[in-house]
Amino acid sequence: MSARHEILQRVRAGVGKATYAARRAAAEASLRAPLRGPQPSIGDDLVARFQDKALSLASSIERISDPAALPGAIKRFLAAGGLPGQAVVSADLASLDWLGSGLEVAVRPAVDADRVGISSCFCAIAETGTLMLLSGAETPATVSLLPETHIALVPRARIVATMEDAFALLRAERGGLPRAINFISGPSRTGDIEQTIVLGAHGPCRVHLILSGESL
Repeated sequence: MSARHEILQRVRAGVGKATYAARRAAAEASLRAPLRGPQPSIGDDLVARFQDKALSLASSIERISDPAALPGAIKRFLAAGGLPGQAVVSADLASLDWLGSGLEVAVRPAVDADRVGISSCFCAIAETGTLMLLSGAETPATVSLLPETHIALVPRARIVATMEDAFALLRAERGGLPRAINFISGPSRTGDIEQTIVLGAHGPCRVHLILSGESL
């Protein structure tokens, strides 16, 4: 018996006597109904919790009643901050009246030269003030990662309590995972140099969240 055969035989014995099909079925069943560990107490007002956490992470927040008001809200935000009126926008938001707001937008993935990126989000997590974004043809990850200013539309109805709830929603609505999932918790930051927090080290230095929908 070769050393290789002996090692593989020990591996097979360690795995157990169950067949490959049985092991795969058990693994898939575990993925469909994952066990949850201890959960923090979030409270009933998910919107308020999300806002408080997002603000503590140096995001800014504005509220609108309808997604149709998004272009005008962004125009005001950019003008107030002395920021350019040009932006890249994810394709799932392309149908909004950007021209009527006076903004000049391009529907495409972002490049290094773009200063403002506008995206939607799959959902938002109240526990940590975090956005969950899925990569895809209509939602390229670069729009939220490359520009120095990231503006995100956050429907209030898409705010969930915990990270586990976010993944449960993803499984229920999408079935499988996209190529990439990005979690955004305020502007990019680092404390590598003398433990001093610097914003915008590895991504946007400014994150502006626009909550849409009536109060829950």
